[in-house]
Amino acid sequence: MVYGASTNPERYAYKATELLLAHRHELVLVGNKTGEVSGIPILHGHPELADVDTMTLYVGPQNQGELLDYARRIKPRRIIFNPGTENPELYTELEKAGIQVEEACTLVLLHTGQFD
Repeated sequence: MVYGASTNPERYAYKATELLLAHRHELVLVGNKTGEVSGIPILHGHPELADVDTMTLYVGPQNQGELLDYARRIKPRRIIFNPGTENPELYTELEKAGIQVEEACTLVLLHTGQFD
C-alpha cells in the first residue's frame, strides 16, 4: 500500500508506485486527491483493507493524525517511514500494536533488493 499516493510524476510516492509495480508488487493506493496511477485508482480516506503486508508512507508527521488508529485497524505487517515522514513518537505506539516500523526509502530498498 502506498499511503499518500500522488498522480504527480515528480513526487516520490508516484515514483515508488511505478517501481513497486515494475517489481510486480500488488498495490493499493491511498491519497487525498482523485486520480489513478498506471490504472490503479487512488482511494480516499481510510478504506477498509485486509491482508496489507507493507504500508509505505508518503505523508509528513503533520498529516499523520489518524494514522495510528488506521494502522491498528488494517494491521499491516510493517510501515516504511520514507524520508520526510519520520515520526519517532508514533513508532512506539505502532510497535506496541505489533506493527514493524522501518525508517527507510522504498526506492532504495527496491533498487537494492532489500524491500521484501
